[in-house]
Amino acid sequence: MSRLRWGLVGGGEGAFIGAVHRIAARLDDRFELLAAAPSSDPARAQRSGAAQRLAPDRVYADFRQMARAEAARPDGIEVVSIVTPNHLHHPAACAFLDAGIHVVCDKPLTRTLAEADDLVQRTRASGRLFGVTYTYTGYPMVREARALVQAGALGELRVVQVEYAQDWLASPLEASGQKQAAWRTDPAQAGEGGCVADIGSHAYHLAGFVTGLAATELAAELSHFVPGRAVDDDAQVRLRYANGARGQLWASQVASGCLNGLALRVFGSQGGLSWCQEQPECLTLSRLGEAPRLLRRGGPGLGPDAGHASRLPGGHPEGYLEAFAQLYRDMADQVEAWRGGQAAPAAARLLPDVADGAAGLRFVDAALRSSRANGAWVALG
Repeated sequence: MSRLRWGLVGGGEGAFIGAVHRIAARLDDRFELLAAAPSSDPARAQRSGAAQRLAPDRVYADFRQMARAEAARPDGIEVVSIVTPNHLHHPAACAFLDAGIHVVCDKPLTRTLAEADDLVQRTRASGRLFGVTYTYTGYPMVREARALVQAGALGELRVVQVEYAQDWLASPLEASGQKQAAWRTDPAQAGEGGCVADIGSHAYHLAGFVTGLAATELAAELSHFVPGRAVDDDAQVRLRYANGARGQLWASQVASGCLNGLALRVFGSQGGLSWCQEQPECLTLSRLGEAPRLLRRGGPGLGPDAGHASRLPGGHPEGYLEAFAQLYRDMADQVEAWRGGQAAPAAARLLPDVADGAAGLRFVDAALRSSRANGAWVALG
């Protein structure tokens, strides 16, 4: 198989996530970076392109120009990744879908629910693939947890608890000019949701990915703890699921002492499971009336989904970059199948798609509406 011809929008000088995408896309040697629009400033764009050894004529200062030019080339890119601040996700995705190019986009999918719903329709009309980087679904033990739930290991699901705790915005970092803090706390760039969109959407998607449950209602309290901050920095959300299960979601970027504390617990009539992103190799399965079992990536007794998402033998730790790379591996498998007019392998179809991205915005929209109504219960879309 030849490498997929790949492009990047965003991720220029000083950007954290652009480097993560480049490493992840190359980890399995399935993509080759050939074009980029790393900055709207031409000089900065060229410097960023040169650092990635790109041909100068394939480094752009305008993503729309990039989409048109690459679509017109016989060797133009097949897939583009959008790693910009949120307000550019929708226009950039539209430009590349209209040009017939598959898209990978960071989360949250867009700034608004209306933009997200528009991208769902545009993707369906285009016939192209659209992946969303809900990174944590790429971990082998998250996929093992999903398989256990689907196999009925927990019985009827009753309780879902998920939290994502960070402390990097516990002080007014945006006032210092720090780039990541500045745009993530600016509603014009990030959207009206702050913490609830940035990391709350991750937590919400993880819970749904593992359990397969769809939330029907929520009650939310979004707080602004840092004085003067324009968006929420803490979200506490209660969830009601279609099957009668109940959930709680806590996301915070002012949880002093916490680095990247994403954790999930799911309880059913016959057992429970728990997983923590800071110890991603392990999954605890507790069957009712039995001693808890610690399942480890690479160990005995795991299913094919965990194996598909693994690269190293057990005992050699895998982590965030490998989980991110798994999404790119799944995208590559889907594009290869699309090229041949075939269905993608089932394991590759676990890649979150544009509908998952829109579901994240539906959660954010409902949380904002509920919080404005003093935590009233509201329906999700």
